[in-house]
Amino acid sequence: MSAPRGQFSSNIGFLMAAAGSAVGLGNIWGFPTKAAGNGGAAFVIVYLLLAFILAYPALMAELTIGRHARRNMVQALRGISTGPISRIFANLAGFGGIVVASLILSFYAIVAGWMVAYLADPFANFFGMSGATDWLTGNSTGRNLTFTAIFSGMTMLIIAAGVEKGIERWSTLLMPSLIILLLLLIIYVLTQPGAMTGLEVYLMPDFSHLSPKLLIAAMGQAFFSLSLGVGTMLIYGSYLSQQESLPRLGALVTLIDVGIAFTAGLLILPAMYVAQEAGTQIFSASGELIAGPDLILQVLPALFETMGTAGLFVAIAFFALMVIASLTSSISMLEVPVSFSIENLGVRRELATPLVGLVIFTLSSLIIFNFDSLFGLIVSISTEYGQPLLGVALCVFAGWIWHRDQLLAELKKGHENIEHTLFWKIWPWYVRIVCPLLILAAFVQSLS
Repeated sequence: MSAPRGQFSSNIGFLMAAAGSAVGLGNIWGFPTKAAGNGGAAFVIVYLLLAFILAYPALMAELTIGRHARRNMVQALRGISTGPISRIFANLAGFGGIVVASLILSFYAIVAGWMVAYLADPFANFFGMSGATDWLTGNSTGRNLTFTAIFSGMTMLIIAAGVEKGIERWSTLLMPSLIILLLLLIIYVLTQPGAMTGLEVYLMPDFSHLSPKLLIAAMGQAFFSLSLGVGTMLIYGSYLSQQESLPRLGALVTLIDVGIAFTAGLLILPAMYVAQEAGTQIFSASGELIAGPDLILQVLPALFETMGTAGLFVAIAFFALMVIASLTSSISMLEVPVSFSIENLGVRRELATPLVGLVIFTLSSLIIFNFDSLFGLIVSISTEYGQPLLGVALCVFAGWIWHRDQLLAELKKGHENIEHTLFWKIWPWYVRIVCPLLILAAFVQSLS
């Protein structure tokens, strides 16, 4: 017998949890550097448009299916299936979502562990512990295992506490903290020499960069930044009250996500040019801006070192920001396989969480011991192949398989006259035809 399902106690709790799931490391470093490499504000404008014409409709598909079924991804898709073929499709998509979410978390926990280690580094530096500093910032197997375990344990503790006391409580604490830290860091960095150059790159559009490559990059960022495709938003939707208006909540989640992504750009791009002003290399040999882990773990720490004592406090604030962003995303990913274990296997949450968490940590350890061969492969399988294909599958379920009258009935809960709104006149056919085609176009382009 499965344990009773949890439920978000308030709109704020859901919004903070859903926004936290969307706002992760990819938003903090991925969005700004993609913008810088694709025409600055030109990319930002295209991204903002695509967030609402692609990501929002797909988000609505997940939230609506989730709240209707009030089950994990496998049972939710089975529940709206209409025949044996669609049930087979439901099993493939449902279990695929669990596998992909687990794969993403397996490498995500490693990168998040680096953030925890770099958060500890300023404290070791302050107390003159040079040996500890070298270990914390060195890329050793022992360091990686230790901090992956610490971060995984933090994620498990939150999930084990349940929906209201774990996911909701911690999201409502962590997300405001993330926003406050982000704004404080922006204020500080914008006062430094070189910041205005980075701000100009970020905010002044260069429309000569408009190209299919920019459109695909913006489309991918808009879709994947909302944690779509692997069932995290479906699960969160299943914990929503039936009195809530799904179109309104979905729009608010999208607004918060793109708002924080844009705000992160006001920090990262100026910080990079401040680092360049201080003598740090921010361009690769090919002339492109450095991005990804090289930015977070090389360029910015080098900048903090040039700031003297103030740099210690800025480094603590920055890596605290990164750890919070990591944690709000990781809890949503772990909830996908945990919810399945609770509801399909009848395992109590307190037991299911450490069991599932240990399985994923084992996979993380395997990646750490075979980093060069496995890390990039797992990233590619899960994010470049798994997420877009699952995103298409969820749009197909919402647009083609689920009966239209049941879909309308679910959306009318909390939004009684929705059939007379512009949303209902556009969204059903849009998610049925346009969204799958756009996602598949991005997928095909990414393979070429």
